[in-house]
Amino acid sequence: MNDDNIIVFQQTFINRKNELEILEERFASSKPEFLVMYGRRRVGKTELVTYFLNRRKGIYFLAEEKKYMDNLNDMKEVMSNFLMDDEFKIMGFKNWVQLFKSFSERLKERTIIVIDEFPYLVRENKGIPSEFQKLWDMYLHKNNNIMLIIVGSSIGMMEELLARKSPLFGRRTAQLEIKPVDLFQAREFLPDYAMTDCIKAYCCLDGIPLYLKQFDHKLTIYENMENAFFRRDALLYSEAEILLKQEFREPANYFAILKAISFGKTKQNEIVNYTDIDKSIISKYIQNLEEIRIIRKEYPVDEKKEMRKTARYTFSDNYFRFWFRFIYPSRTLIERSSPDAIKTLKNNYNRYLGYIFEQAAKDFLWNRRPFDFGHVGRWWHKDIEIDLVALNEEFKEIFFFECKWKSLGEVDARKIILKLKGKSDFVKWNRYKRNEFFGLFAKHVENKCGLRKEGLFVFDLGDFK
Repeated sequence: MNDDNIIVFQQTFINRKNELEILEERFASSKPEFLVMYGRRRVGKTELVTYFLNRRKGIYFLAEEKKYMDNLNDMKEVMSNFLMDDEFKIMGFKNWVQLFKSFSERLKERTIIVIDEFPYLVRENKGIPSEFQKLWDMYLHKNNNIMLIIVGSSIGMMEELLARKSPLFGRRTAQLEIKPVDLFQAREFLPDYAMTDCIKAYCCLDGIPLYLKQFDHKLTIYENMENAFFRRDALLYSEAEILLKQEFREPANYFAILKAISFGKTKQNEIVNYTDIDKSIISKYIQNLEEIRIIRKEYPVDEKKEMRKTARYTFSDNYFRFWFRFIYPSRTLIERSSPDAIKTLKNNYNRYLGYIFEQAAKDFLWNRRPFDFGHVGRWWHKDIEIDLVALNEEFKEIFFFECKWKSLGEVDARKIILKLKGKSDFVKWNRYKRNEFFGLFAKHVENKCGLRKEGLFVFDLGDFK
């Protein structure tokens, strides 16, 4: 199979070309390598490393939530099977340092060692990072046959391992955050869907491969949503709750915060008022949600110094956004198998898609690069908002866009552009010294070519293909 079209096989492993190139480059370095790989649960980390291992000589070990010596002995068994060494199989090891020392001394060629869900080892024994510091400093960093990869879904803990205070600080040779696929890669999971329905699917599944595989591209979008979300036995019906309970011991406040944001409470004081969580402690809850990539803090795209008063919180994960907007409030109806839950979705989904369409437009700009820019994002000041603003610092060019999840006639398109030009006067970035450009995104735009001839950047779903 052509590797340039990475990769479609039994697991529907799609388009991790860049990540694989990084792994291949590190493997080919012929130097000791210590990679830290992390990303939110279900994003495809295990599929990535196992695919990489299928091409190379190495071992894969999945840590579990069990006692220190149980995990150690399980790893010894995996190593024994790899080495096919009877002497190694009967040896006793008291710690990971002894185990890796003996194993590494027996290697005769370049070998990959993957430890998946590394945070489980750390939760059981807080001294694990110090042990791995010792084994790396004393043995592995001198052994050109070693490529060690530790993988974790607990993003906060994995980033702590990279921090200055961690015993492992400065030991890694590379780190790799595995992120969800974008809209255009997600479409490969649903090859028979029109772009309209692909966006509708992306808005509830995000770019998580496991979630995308829950949809059957031979069914309609709403049939798939009903099967995947609006049934008690469906994976995606309970997934959000399970993941939050895995991450947090007391999830109630996190549920309240996420529900608030899903209903448009995006400023911290709005979240405080909606949830009744004391403002002295809510920042920590919000920070924890940021760490696991469910929400993110946004600032106006032209703001050079991040100001607390302008910050807004938004979902960085479309699955959680959708779940808290449509599933969480309707759980009683879903438990009773009431059709009213899916009716509520159908009545409100197109309106809900408006903000997500901005994300799709942003993905389009980054992927297709119809003009040069370095930054793109939303802009707001008080009650004035612009959906997307792209900045080219070098040439002092600024591009303003409105995003409308609807079909537009030429007259309506011109009205939107005219209104956008009025709002652009409030953006202070390089005022009186900049070159301004205007445009819009919509489902369909009449006379798109004529508008483009006038210097407007006009795109619709026909361009997304």
